[in-house]
Amino acid sequence: MMTLRVPEVREAIDIEGEPVVLLREGVSIAFYIRAPHEEIAPALWRALERYRQAIQPRHLGWYVDYSGDWLALDSEGEAGLRARMLEPSFAILQVKERPDSVTGVAFHYRGHGNGLSDFRKDYPHSICAVEFHLPIEFLDDPGPEWIRALALDLGRELPWSSGHAGLSLEVGAWIQSLTPLLREKTLRHPGFDLPQLNDLALHLGSQVRAPAWLTFLGPPVLKELGGAEGLRSRLTSPTTTVQALSEDRVVVSLGPVPEAGDLEAGDTLPHYRELARVLEPWLYAHSSQWGGFTKEEVRRWERRFL
Repeated sequence: MMTLRVPEVREAIDIEGEPVVLLREGVSIAFYIRAPHEEIAPALWRALERYRQAIQPRHLGWYVDYSGDWLALDSEGEAGLRARMLEPSFAILQVKERPDSVTGVAFHYRGHGNGLSDFRKDYPHSICAVEFHLPIEFLDDPGPEWIRALALDLGRELPWSSGHAGLSLEVGAWIQSLTPLLREKTLRHPGFDLPQLNDLALHLGSQVRAPAWLTFLGPPVLKELGGAEGLRSRLTSPTTTVQALSEDRVVVSLGPVPEAGDLEAGDTLPHYRELARVLEPWLYAHSSQWGGFTKEEVRRWERRFL
């Protein structure tokens, strides 16, 4: 087993004597689904319930309503959250442990249904996207094998086309003062992902994200790669494994633990780069500036393994 070293990336401000965390390192599990929202909503709700059970005694305590206000997940809030998830046309959900500070416990979902015909015309590559966050402490206890098993369980019922699980930087609010730190850390440590769920839900289509510790691949990309055997034949790193989950879906594991890499120390994550070269024809490239990054910085980050 490798020794796991994850750089600390934190930024907090003091409000009335209490630290409020704006940015922290963690782990995220995400899936991208081309089926319409109304078909997958019940399975997504079951996945959310599994996530909530798995993270106990940590818990989700607040969610955002459509007015942008944070509401407590009391009995009334639970009913409201479930109703929003099961709406027929779309759902936009942001649920966290705390509304004012990043803790590593959060759930995000954006899904679009068949009833949004005008929306589909404007965004022909829109998909449903879901993301589960875990605190970085979970890599020590319960550990990476537990996280891997959870990722597989959360995706078990979902008809995903792609997905990933690995190190990420969770940003509570991307204020201007965070940009220099995010620029430095993402370029130095390419194994960190940055969440951009809303943009991906609008534009990802059948493309895939850059490699992560666990990379989930399904139709149509896996078929174009020649299935599990075709993909396996292109990957030579001794730490990379390709596990078939079904006839048309696999998970690629880039080693036993997630790695951040460190370009300044010469740790370029060559096994991540090998998978990126295989996936290059299908890799997603965001087309404009994002957060505090310019268009050129976004492209450089998204192609960081190439």
